[in-house]
Amino acid sequence: MKITRNIKIVALKGLLIISCLFGTTTLSAQTVWLDELDLSTATQGYGIPMKNKSIDGKTLTIAGKTFERGFGSHSESSLTIELNGKATEFIAQVGIDDEVAGQKPAAEFVVYGDGEKLWSSGVMRLGDAARPCNVKLGGLRKLELVVTDGGNGNYYDHVDWVDARFTTIGVTTFKTFNPVASVSYILTPKPSAEPRITGAKVFGVRPGSPFQYLVTATGDRPMTFYALGLPKGLNINAKTGIITGQLSKVRTYIVTLKAKNAKGTAERKFRIECGDRIALTPPMGWNSWNCFANEVSADKVKRAVNAMVKSGLINHGWTYINIDDFWENHRDSKDQTLRGKLRDEVGNIIPNSRFSDMKALADYVHGQGLKIGLYSSPGPWTCGGSAGSYGYEKKDAESYAKWGFDYLKYDWCSYGNVIDSLPDNDPYKVSSLSYNGGNELNTAMKPFKVMGKFLRQQPRDIVFSVCQYGMSDVWKWGDSVNGNCWRTTNDITDTWTSVKNIILDQDKSAPYAKPGNWNDPDMLVIGTVGWGNPHPSKLKPDEQYLHVSLWSLFSAPLLIGCDMEKLDDFTLNLLTNDEVIEINQDPLGKQATCVHTIGDLRIYVKELEDGSRAIGFCNFGLETVDLAYKDFDKLGLKGQFVVRDLWRQKDISNVNTQTGQLALKVPVHGVLLYKFSSKK
Repeated sequence: MKITRNIKIVALKGLLIISCLFGTTTLSAQTVWLDELDLSTATQGYGIPMKNKSIDGKTLTIAGKTFERGFGSHSESSLTIELNGKATEFIAQVGIDDEVAGQKPAAEFVVYGDGEKLWSSGVMRLGDAARPCNVKLGGLRKLELVVTDGGNGNYYDHVDWVDARFTTIGVTTFKTFNPVASVSYILTPKPSAEPRITGAKVFGVRPGSPFQYLVTATGDRPMTFYALGLPKGLNINAKTGIITGQLSKVRTYIVTLKAKNAKGTAERKFRIECGDRIALTPPMGWNSWNCFANEVSADKVKRAVNAMVKSGLINHGWTYINIDDFWENHRDSKDQTLRGKLRDEVGNIIPNSRFSDMKALADYVHGQGLKIGLYSSPGPWTCGGSAGSYGYEKKDAESYAKWGFDYLKYDWCSYGNVIDSLPDNDPYKVSSLSYNGGNELNTAMKPFKVMGKFLRQQPRDIVFSVCQYGMSDVWKWGDSVNGNCWRTTNDITDTWTSVKNIILDQDKSAPYAKPGNWNDPDMLVIGTVGWGNPHPSKLKPDEQYLHVSLWSLFSAPLLIGCDMEKLDDFTLNLLTNDEVIEINQDPLGKQATCVHTIGDLRIYVKELEDGSRAIGFCNFGLETVDLAYKDFDKLGLKGQFVVRDLWRQKDISNVNTQTGQLALKVPVHGVLLYKFSSKK
C-alpha cells in the first residue's frame, strides 16, 4: 500500500492552504468582518442595527475620526455570534458616535465568550477617542458583543463597533443568532365563569382620609358584591363593588368579601388597617411614560382607563392610572399645547391645555373604581423641561390633594442643578451630586423629605414614589421621608441587557422591603411600548415571562408601561394570571433574593404569609438548563411539599426534600415559577 507522505493543496488568492506532512494539517488565517454578518439578530434599546452606518444612518464617526466599516447600534444592545471554535481573535475599536453632539451619553462595551466576560471598555462618553478591543478567542463556541448604559440611562447612547473583524482558522463563515425563542405562547388559563375574588388581601388607610377600594373578581357578569362586617363609616356599592367612606379610629378590621353571579358565589377575608401606613401591598397600575412620553393628554389617559376596564384588567387588581411628565406647561417647547403660564399669581401650578380640568379627570378615574397618579420633580424643571416643584412644594401638594390625586412620582432630574447653584458654604452644596449619582446623604434626602412632609399634611392619602435612581442607598432612608416606594435603578428599556442588569442589582435592597415600603426596579416593558415611538416590546416571550415573574417575586410595584388600547392575547396572559399576581401582593411583603446559583441558573426564593414559598428558577444563559434539582436545603425547604406551577396554575409534583428531586427544564432567558406548599 502506498502512503502519501507530502501533500500540498494551494487555493487561489491565499484563501486556503492545506499542508499535510506526516498527518499534520495547517490552515491559513482569514479575516471575517463583523459587517459581513447578519446584524439584524441584534437586540438594542432604540432603532435598528446598522451596517457601516451610525444608528441615524450617518457615517461612523468617533471623536472626529471617521470609519468606513462597523456596526452602529444603541444601548442596551447585544449581538451573539456562533464561532464553533474557529476564530482565534476579535479586533475592533469602540466608542460613542459624534452624531449625538450636545447630549450626555455614556456607555460601556463588553465582550463575553461562552458566558464569561473577556473584555470591557469601561464607561465611555461622547468625545472619547475610539478605544481598541483585542480579544483572544481560541476554542470559544459563542461570542456576545454587549453595550450597557454608562449608569445614567441609555438616552442618546449611539454606539459604534468600528473596524470590527475576526481572525479565523481557515476559510469559514460565522452565523449570528438570537438564542432566545421568538414564538409566543400562552400559559395562563382562562378564568372560570364562576366568581373568584382577586386583588390585595390587605388595605391601609389613614384616619380621616377618603376611603376607596374596589372589590375585584373574575367570572361572568353581572355580578353582585357584598362586604360582611364592614365597619361604620364605610359602604359598598353592590353593583360596582366600590367601597367608599371614611374611618376615624386606628384599628384593624376583618371583613368578608363576597362576589355572586349566576354560576356561584366566592368569598374571601379582607383586612383593613386604619393607621399610619398605606400601600401595604405594592401599587399596581399603568403609567403613561413608556407609551406616550411627551404626547400624553387627558384624552389618552381616559382611553387608558376605558381600556383597563374593557380588557378586564380591572378585575385582576390593577388600580392606578398614573400621568407621567408633560401634564405641566413647558419652559420652551414649540408645541403650543405645552406653552402657557407655569403658575398663577399665588404660585399654584397651572396644567397645560391638554389637561384643562384635573379634578374632573380624577373624578372620572375614581368613578371607574380606579385611582389616579401624577408626576413632578423637586427641581425647577422635570426631566422633560416642564415646570417642577422647587420652591412650591407645599402649593403643589395642596393642588394634588384638591384635585383628588392618589399617587405622586417625584423625579430627581434638575435638582442636581439646584445643588450646584448653591453657595459653596451652604451645607447642602455637594458639587459631586448630580443626576448621575452621589453619596451625600443629607443632600439626597432633603427634597424628598420636604415633599413627603407636605403630602402627609393633606386630607387624603397620596402614595409617595421617590424616583432618584437608587442614589445614596435610598432603600435605607426612603421610609424616613414618608416614601412608599423608591426606584433602585436607572430607567428600564425593553432589552434583555437592561432587564438582566436591573435584576442582578436587586438583592442588596431586599431587606428593606416591607408593607408600605417597596423597592421599585422600574416599570414593566411588555406589550406595545416606545416612548412616543410605539413598537412591540423587544423582549422575547420567555424574557417577558421572566420579567413579570421576578417583579412579582421582588414585591415590586407593577406598573404597566404599554399602550392599553393595543393589548394582545400574549400580553393579557402576562397581566391576568391571578396566582402570579398573588405572589406580588402577598401581605407578608417579603422580597425574594437569589439563594442558589448553578452556572447560569439563578434561584430566587420568596417567603409567603401562609408559610409557603414562591421560587423562581431563572435561566440567564444562552442554553436551556436541563437538570434534576436536589439541593432543597439551599432553598430553605425541609419536608414534603406540593409543587405548583403558578403560570400554568396546576400542581406538578410532590417532593420529599430529603430523598426526592425535581426535574427542571428552563428555557434560555426563561423561568419556572413554582410555589412550594407543605404537604398535609
